[in-house]
Parts: sequence; C-alpha cells; structure tokens
Amino acid sequence: MPGDTFLAVRFLLASVILFPFCYRQILQISLKSILAVCAVGVILALSLQVWVYAVSITDSLSEGAFIMSLAMIIAPFTSWMIFRQRPQRAFWLALPIAIIGLALMTLTNSWQVEPSQWCFLISSTLLSVHFVFNKRVTVNISPLLSIFCQLLTVGIVSSVYAMFSKNAQFELNQNVIMWFIVSVVVATSIRYLLQTVGQFSVNMETAALIMILEPIWTLVLSMSLLDEVLAAQKLIGAGVIFMSLFVYVKLSRRG
Repeated sequence: MPGDTFLAVRFLLASVILFPFCYRQILQISLKSILAVCAVGVILALSLQVWVYAVSITDSLSEGAFIMSLAMIIAPFTSWMIFRQRPQRAFWLALPIAIIGLALMTLTNSWQVEPSQWCFLISSTLLSVHFVFNKRVTVNISPLLSIFCQLLTVGIVSSVYAMFSKNAQFELNQNVIMWFIVSVVVATSIRYLLQTVGQFSVNMETAALIMILEPIWTLVLSMSLLDEVLAAQKLIGAGVIFMSLFVYVKLSRRG
C-alpha cells in the first residue's frame, strides 16, 4: 500500500474509532482550544509525511531509525528552547548512555551518509516539537479529545497530500487487511492515546526517556513475529538503554 494512502486511511479510521468516546466533549470545548490541538496535529502530519518520503528514498534504514530515535532525546531540548524549561541534572547524565544504547541497537553497519538522512533529521525534529506541544495542550483539554482531534487532522492532511500524489496501484489481500487493522487499532488509536495520557501524568524528561524504549519493543516484536535473529550488539544496546533509565530514576530520586 502506498505510504500516502496508508497514512490517510489509517489515521482517519483511528479517529473514527475514538470519536464515540469523546463526541460529547467536543460540544463543550472552545473553538480556540480545538484549533490549538489541530495545529499540533498538523505538526505530527508533517513529521509523518517527511518520514514516509525519507523511507522511500533511503538505502539504509538503520541510520534512519537511529536518527528518528533521537526525536525523544531532542524533545527536552526543544522544550528548553521554546518554553525555557531546563532539563533536570539526572537527564543530562542519563542522556549519553541512552545515545550509546540507541547507536548499538540501530547502527549494525558502518555509517553511510545519504541525502535522506536530512529528511529523517527534519522528521525527527518535527516529532520532538509535536511531543513537546502534545504535553502542553493536554493541560487545557482531555487526552482523549486531544488525540482524537490530532488523528483526524493527520488523516485530513494526509488525504489532501495523497490526492495530489501519483500513487502506484495496489491490491488488498487478507494479510494486508489484517496488518492494516492492527496498525489502525493498536499502533495508532491505542498507541497515541496511551502516549498522550502518559505525557499528561509525567514530566517531559521522564516521558522522553521512557519513549526511548520503543526500539527495544520493536526488536522483541521482530523476533517473535518475524523470526529475526538477535545480534549480540542489539542485545547490548537494549541493556545500555535500560541502564540509562535506571541511572535517570536513581539520580532524579536523589534530587
């Protein structure tokens, strides 16, 4: 399935799933708050579109995966630059450990410089901006309503983009439909809702470091579903990432 079409249908259906649970809240909230949340959704849409383009032109996904993983590390710096919220000392100490862990997990081959890496970097930066503003908007609006509006916005923006793109023909079969449903329900509706609820409850640095665990879950799923062989370097990288979280929790409690 072409990336543009996939994003459009995926996010529109995900917002439809959440709509019955928040339609009453839509009638009670101000138009200004709705527009603010939709603006955050536009940032997410732009990040995803740039990411899809980067994936389509790259010959080395491992470097792209590493750059995208940096989005959660960039987020506290983004918050510092925009809202003048300086990260805690524990974050600065855990940060280099986390970067080493991410590098071990994703950079299995030597680094190859490609034009697509700039696109990955732009997408990663936009994703960090979304992460920061997503935390901000949940102060005045419920996480459920917030993520519904954002998913709907991403779906609309992606649909408009797909209308002006020349997508290749594709066929739907049972396997594609099954994984598409999993993507809509689990990887979109539930995933973004849980992320927004989590950001509502914890500070920026804690949320960012927890989100760094995403490559580890990806590795576990690829091993269990795709029979990927576990390389020793990736296992060490996963352990280093867990170590960074342990260091952060220990030092933040002392502070």
